[in-house]
Amino acid sequence: MENEVLSAGAAVEAVAGGIHVPYLKEVIVFLIAAVAVMPLFHWFRASTVLGYLFIGALIGPHGVALIGDAEGVSQIGELGVVFLLFTIGLELSWQRLRSMRTYVLGLGSAQVLVCGAALTGLFMAAGLTVPASTILGFALALSSTAIVTQLLIERGEFAAQPGRIAFSILLMQDLAVVPLLVMVSIFSAHAQGGDEVNMFSLAGMAMLKATLAVALILTAGRYVLRWLYGVVARTKNPELFLALSLLAALLTAVATGAAGLSMALGAFLAGLLLSDTEFRPQIETDIQPFKALLLGLFFISVGIGMDFSVLRDNFDAVLALIAVFTLLKALLIAGLTYSFGQTRLCSLRTGLLLASGGEFAFVVISGAVAGGVVPLTVAHVVQLSAAVSMALTPGLAALGGWLQTRLDGWQGDRERDADGKAEGLEAHVIIAGYGRVGRTIGQLLSEQQLPFVALDLDPMRSRTARTRGELVYYGDAARAEMLERVGIARASAVVVTLDDSAAASRLVKALRAKWPKVPVYARARDREHMLELEAAGATAVVHEALEASLQLSGHVLRAIGASNEVAATLIDRVRVEVYERQAVAPDEAP
Repeated sequence: MENEVLSAGAAVEAVAGGIHVPYLKEVIVFLIAAVAVMPLFHWFRASTVLGYLFIGALIGPHGVALIGDAEGVSQIGELGVVFLLFTIGLELSWQRLRSMRTYVLGLGSAQVLVCGAALTGLFMAAGLTVPASTILGFALALSSTAIVTQLLIERGEFAAQPGRIAFSILLMQDLAVVPLLVMVSIFSAHAQGGDEVNMFSLAGMAMLKATLAVALILTAGRYVLRWLYGVVARTKNPELFLALSLLAALLTAVATGAAGLSMALGAFLAGLLLSDTEFRPQIETDIQPFKALLLGLFFISVGIGMDFSVLRDNFDAVLALIAVFTLLKALLIAGLTYSFGQTRLCSLRTGLLLASGGEFAFVVISGAVAGGVVPLTVAHVVQLSAAVSMALTPGLAALGGWLQTRLDGWQGDRERDADGKAEGLEAHVIIAGYGRVGRTIGQLLSEQQLPFVALDLDPMRSRTARTRGELVYYGDAARAEMLERVGIARASAVVVTLDDSAAASRLVKALRAKWPKVPVYARARDREHMLELEAAGATAVVHEALEASLQLSGHVLRAIGASNEVAATLIDRVRVEVYERQAVAPDEAP
């Protein structure tokens, strides 16, 4: 493989040697290496993140040296993180973000403070100064938003409870970069200017700039972005629409970057502002290719930065630091998550997901080195430790999944109920019955990162779903106390998909009697059952047999030559007629 990559590198040198386009060679080498190596990782079903890190280590200055300088690749790769957070913002909403506030503000703040303080003490015990120890400790307390989020998406666990909690903590970590960079500036100014520097003035000015930047983005975005998208959409020019999406992500990223905030945070805010608009699906479709390629470039830049000469000269120190800080972070995060009411398994998986270092460690530590706060030799060891730990993240995530499958069956009844995981849910959907219909609804909700919890009386079905990280519990949805355990008072809707028609009707009546404001959507097996559910007070009822018949009719009509428009019109007419007829004549014989 190495010979093939070297040959490709020589070809690139020959073709691009006389062309003076910044970073053209690096981008071409990245694309060639990705095409040559990534299929192998796909073949072995390994994480694409791990594949990109391997490619970076292979083609970088410490590998076969096809790329001598990682700075250009890193600068372009940072845009991948920007677009990743932009798309995550699109997939969330203000309502869903508010439902996560306990974990973002509470658990996230606790994680940063506790892990940062513990790691600071670790470096102080090693003999470093208080400023250097503080910078290094809090830098390693942060995890990789890009790697962890991408892994959760790849594994289909972004909407699972460990994924939701991990992402909430990552959001707080991104916010924590602001005071951390302020801290670097203050320590650097003090190291260079001594006691003449007013630390409070520096901190106040930095926080003022950050607050103004966020306020400007939220205000301008709320009133300007939607109007701009409306104007561009009316032109029906897809290229112009794509240009506006790129501009929205990049401008907000630059604005927060100029204010000393994380660029990714600005892009996340822009996506959040657009999440509730009618343009969201098209924006997601347009951005996806840019996000995937540039994010791959970011992971490659991390691999390129792994200086194996530092690893060779400080092998024991790097290995010991990785072992100590990943184990310490995993235990502390698991303990904090458990203290916020989560189960042991959920807490353990969250701790393993966030145990490694993050990309912001490079930014923070580099600034501290430039300011004379952290010695260069120490910075090299800590940065390499963070980079290697990032490469271990896919393995740690896989270990968490494996532990869940092994330990899940050993938990007692106390772990099988919904007390822990459902306690923090808000604006979620409750699915009563997790058979074929319930699973389909749950899958669609997960794809949109919408929280849900399901109840089913089949123990094997609920156990299998929980091994996939889904909030599915063994329990009778018709019992009021069970509904209270899964947060019925905070739910945004209840979906009734029970196979037992009588049980479904009883459940709808019980919901209407005790929780009249919660919308209830139900599946009816036939028309008689449909009328019964409507009489019980269901918000909306879907006639299963009718919908199946209409879908089959549509296929038949198209097969015998009817156009899609004609078939759709006929189906819609029959659907409207049936539903309207039962609404005006509910006592008519079926």
